[in-house]
Amino acid sequence: MTPAVNGSTIGDDGLARPVWASVDPMLREYYDSEWGMPVRDEQGLYERISLEGFQAGLSWATILRKRPAFRAAFKDFDPELVARFTDADVERLMLDAGIVRNRLKIQATITNARATLALRDDGGLVDFVWAFQPAVTPRPDSLDEVPTTSAESVALSKALRKKGFAFVGPTTMFALMEAIGMVDTHLLDSHRRGSSGVWSQ
Repeated sequence: MTPAVNGSTIGDDGLARPVWASVDPMLREYYDSEWGMPVRDEQGLYERISLEGFQAGLSWATILRKRPAFRAAFKDFDPELVARFTDADVERLMLDAGIVRNRLKIQATITNARATLALRDDGGLVDFVWAFQPAVTPRPDSLDEVPTTSAESVALSKALRKKGFAFVGPTTMFALMEAIGMVDTHLLDSHRRGSSGVWSQ
């Protein structure tokens, strides 16, 4: 594994990736196959919002390792099912060692399921979120050039909060925008740059 010219690392397969995706096989697979690819279905987007909320203050690797348990605990993130969760479900989930046992984050996931259903009367979650796609995307040469917020993530955060969502701060929403391809923050020398089809390289 050797450093690349513009801040990525060249893996044993000859492909350039950022350091965070270069060592852990799980993160490498996530980076190569999922991160930055468009998510345009309600259930998938609700899952990403939920997991980004759980990630706040933790590493993404922690959340990714627990994703199977999260999916089991939250009914594959079907918002119609999660919206019916009760206080008893919250207590049950607080005993589930497979997930992040944070009461506020668990409650926010249920709140956000209900807010997702309510958004169906306003065009739906997917159209609502993607309406905040910026006109241009960052073009970082190195990780220190990757922003953590943007005017659009601030606006999206405010808009979602007005619709009743929780744990959707500007930094969390920028991470969401990166994860679902609304912005392309792959480093310019990464083998994944431009792979989403949303942005040209």
